[in-house]
Amino acid sequence: MSEPKNTIIQFIVTLLGSLKNRISSLFGTLFRSNPELELNKPADTQANGAKQKSFIYFALFLMVMLYLLNSINEVQRDEISYSQFLKLVSEAKIDKAVVTERVITGVIKSDEPKESGKHFVTVPLWQNDLAQMLAQNKVDFIVRSGENWLTNLFFNWIIPIFIFVLIWSWVMRRATAGAQSFLNLGNKVRIHQDTQTNITFADVAGADSAKQELKESIDFLKTPEKFQRLGGRMPKGVLLVGPPGTGKTLLARAVSGEAKVPFFNISGSEFIELFVGVGAARVRELFEQARSKAPCIIFIDELDAIGRSRGGPVVMGGHDEREQTLNQLLTEMDGFDTSVGVVVMAATNRPEVLDKALLRAGRFDRQIIVDKPDLQDRIEILNLHTKAMTLADDIDIAVIAKRTPGLVGADLANIANEAAIMATRVDHEKVEMEDFEAAIDRILAGPEKKNRVLNPEEKRRVAYHEAGHAMVAEHVATGQPVHKISIIPRGVSALGFTLQLPVEEKFLSTEHELKDQIAILLGGRMAEEIALGSISTGAQNDLEKAGDIARSMVCSLGMSKKLGPMTYGKRQQLQFLEAEVSEYRNYSDETARIIDTEIIILIKEGETRALEIITANRNALEKLANLLQEKEVINREEMIALLESN
Repeated sequence: MSEPKNTIIQFIVTLLGSLKNRISSLFGTLFRSNPELELNKPADTQANGAKQKSFIYFALFLMVMLYLLNSINEVQRDEISYSQFLKLVSEAKIDKAVVTERVITGVIKSDEPKESGKHFVTVPLWQNDLAQMLAQNKVDFIVRSGENWLTNLFFNWIIPIFIFVLIWSWVMRRATAGAQSFLNLGNKVRIHQDTQTNITFADVAGADSAKQELKESIDFLKTPEKFQRLGGRMPKGVLLVGPPGTGKTLLARAVSGEAKVPFFNISGSEFIELFVGVGAARVRELFEQARSKAPCIIFIDELDAIGRSRGGPVVMGGHDEREQTLNQLLTEMDGFDTSVGVVVMAATNRPEVLDKALLRAGRFDRQIIVDKPDLQDRIEILNLHTKAMTLADDIDIAVIAKRTPGLVGADLANIANEAAIMATRVDHEKVEMEDFEAAIDRILAGPEKKNRVLNPEEKRRVAYHEAGHAMVAEHVATGQPVHKISIIPRGVSALGFTLQLPVEEKFLSTEHELKDQIAILLGGRMAEEIALGSISTGAQNDLEKAGDIARSMVCSLGMSKKLGPMTYGKRQQLQFLEAEVSEYRNYSDETARIIDTEIIILIKEGETRALEIITANRNALEKLANLLQEKEVINREEMIALLESN
């Protein structure tokens, strides 16, 4: 046996010894899946996986052996040049030759024993008379159409297909990693165990009425026998309704933390996928997991994503994916056993679009309103969010809370964060009151437009406009105290603002208060007309607000003596807890003319009152406008000092 064959055989022995470890390492890397999922697989699934891997090992071993056996049959050949080959042919020193499309192989004959029988290989430069030359020199040659069939099969078919299968398998494993199938929930459901859900009601400021309602759900989870003793049953569902940012999700987590039970959290949009039936399968999987973890809480955020009212034309002869998901949710909640200790909670800010079947008794039994915080709630929320901040001694949380009526918990958290950023920006050692003032102005009126510089005439007009608002607000009977006046441009179009702080939280407005509000809104326009002799476009927003108040008084609140205590126009709220409405006219043209007349009378009355106040306090208006042009921002103390000196 020749030396090359000995080398190849030694290589085969070495390769066979390490083949098993190398294959195991290769496929362990390519096909390794999530160990948690492997542990949860049934025994038959694991056995099938072992059989598949054994087959892959055998196939790879067989291919390697075929390649090595083909290599053993190959003999060692010396490469010679094509010119040398032609010379050997002309000298009749070629014994045999195998001619293929790519190479020519053969055996050299020679008188010398060392040279005779030597195998050669050369790359030809084809010419038409080569066959004739071989025949004339009595060379026994064979013409083949290609290379060895086994090599051709191995390199041109088996290896490319095998590599493609490996890459495809790796991509598919990565695409479906962490899920047993594309119909499964997989990583869509986030389960928070007791040690992870550390949020309690102590972490939720305000919302006392909502917390009181939710405490009963906690008692159901902790001691269900207490209610079952008197024949009561656990509510199947609790729906949290409220504007965005009021803390609905936080309350649900707090319920889980108080009850010390697992918490399943999923968004309504995560049920919907491209494939029909995926959402329904995820609903089934969610409730199956919940039953196995009972007692627990299922929380579905943004329920309106899957719970919209069913109806309308059927698309392509069947229900769409959202309706199938909703139907499955209704079925699961209908067949839910209240004794298993699973509470379904959901949150939405659009309850008006939810399906009626979802809101009936036996499904979402309780609907809890999580409303915007009042003054005391805002104080508690601000105290909670400023607990970790370094505050200056002059910080008054009550004043900050009064300055933020109508804001929700998320807005107040943003104000506290913005105040800390403002303090850092100006290198304050502590967060001071002016930082909170700047943060509130930024949230309510927008950021300062430092690159928007008013010319002197515009600055003077804006100063008189804002001074007019402030003068009327201070002199009407029910006006709220002016807290700050600014002529610094902010936001998109605001060139200045006059900020009023309510003395106390109010939920009703009287007729006199609404009329005073109209006069305050028109005070800026009247100040421009009296002081500068003309009006500008700066009062556009004021006129819109004044017109809305007057129209509401006449059409909705029955505050017109001529029309009497009636409402005109059927108004429908487009979204829950939103101000946007649509109006359906249900009155005659004659009544419409009377409505327009009454609205104009209210606007004219407010304009006359504003004119009288500004005319009577013209000197104070001039001083206030001049001080505004000089300082750009005036607080209440400076304004009161100026008015008292007048």
